Amino acid sequence: MKRIKLVLVLTIVFALNLSGAIQKPNLIVIMADQWRSQATGYAGDVNAKTPNLDTLCSQSVWFVNAVSAVPVCCPARATFMTGQRPLTHGVFMNDVPLSPKAVTIAKVLKNEGYDTAYIGKWHIDGHGRSSFIPKKRRQGFDYWKALECTHNYSNSFYYADTPKKLKWDGYDAFAQTRDAIQYLKNRKDENKPFFLMLSFGPPHSPYHVVPSEYKSLFDPSKLLLRPNIPSDCKNQAKNMLWGYYAHCAALDKCVGDIMQTIDELGISTNTILVFLSDHGDMLGSQGLYRKQKPYEESIRIPLLIRYPALLKSKKADALINFEDIMPTLLGLCNVKIPKTVEGADFSDYLKGGENPNDGSTLISCVAPFGEWSRKTGGKEYRGIRTERYTYVRDLKGPWLLFDNQKDPFQLTNLVNKLEYKDIQDELDKTLSRKLNITKDEFKPADYYIKKWGYKVDATGTVPFAP
Repeated sequence: MKRIKLVLVLTIVFALNLSGAIQKPNLIVIMADQWRSQATGYAGDVNAKTPNLDTLCSQSVWFVNAVSAVPVCCPARATFMTGQRPLTHGVFMNDVPLSPKAVTIAKVLKNEGYDTAYIGKWHIDGHGRSSFIPKKRRQGFDYWKALECTHNYSNSFYYADTPKKLKWDGYDAFAQTRDAIQYLKNRKDENKPFFLMLSFGPPHSPYHVVPSEYKSLFDPSKLLLRPNIPSDCKNQAKNMLWGYYAHCAALDKCVGDIMQTIDELGISTNTILVFLSDHGDMLGSQGLYRKQKPYEESIRIPLLIRYPALLKSKKADALINFEDIMPTLLGLCNVKIPKTVEGADFSDYLKGGENPNDGSTLISCVAPFGEWSRKTGGKEYRGIRTERYTYVRDLKGPWLLFDNQKDPFQLTNLVNKLEYKDIQDELDKTLSRKLNITKDEFKPADYYIKKWGYKVDATGTVPFAP
């Protein structure tokens, strides 16, 4: 035991430079697509088979109340890259471009001497889902093996530095993980810090495009369903969840492979390892599917941050949103946060300092589109999530109020109930205050679509080339 402690101390000392300050850490971010917060073993989901993520959680800060403010792919990803809110960077719906002039986390770290690498799904370029993305639109990433967007996980393509289309071998998440491992093993300057982002397409639908050995881990007839799935949705939900959990199990292996690799390379102590998702998935809860909705299954995401040289593992109740993640990671890297950033830096909080959040965080749908367009019941909304409550307005006024402590499955809408009037009024004032601070006028979608010059079809969706 004494020898193990001595080795750990020497490892940490090695991570210090002569001035006594911690050297800039490496940063690895693993992002899944549509993996909801509830669907892990460590979060208590009895269906999930995620042993590697359960281990990672035991070594990490687990943000229990991590939220995706605009719970759909492109807005979340652009917000992660910039630390700005969607109405600032303009990516408030899918398949529109993030400006190549944006100040991104990769550009900032590259200027600080980091090598930068991106592997997998991109989805913030807006020039067609299968189009080649030139270097000037890669937002600061140098090593590049990516595609804008595909969900054909067994027939998946990507580009490197030329317009020649290349193909991942087999299930793309496995191939992408192998490539990430080779990147880590083949780095020429081991003393130079790196930022590697590994971005997966699963567990986003189609739910059954997953290796059979992972589907065989689950029996759909034995899956325990959330009690907020209506009876007429249960069969469909079980069939979806069968493949969903299989994807999650497959990605859990990928996370384990990355963890094993950085252990073998001896870089775990001074490497920040982050696991998160861009948004969740309803999967039949409330009789709804996929994302954009203001409910727990859609807005809450997994967020684990492990940094052995500096952070102790703990469960963090603080509300953290997507715009906060970039400045928090820069803070952990001891890198100056750009003035363009709108999110809060939680790095001091992670080290035991005060919570920078005021007790609530915004959620919104700026422009409903696609499978949740106005024609299918979708609507604009603005809301707040506190540690206990979810409160949401649509354009007509108060829409939803849930006490997530007493009613974790959001079965009872308390909006305009007399006994909750004082709570609703207080939450409404908080929402108004936060919208005022963020300069969000909460106008109909058409206003913002026109402002940014986007062209949409009859469903409010930006048409995209396949």
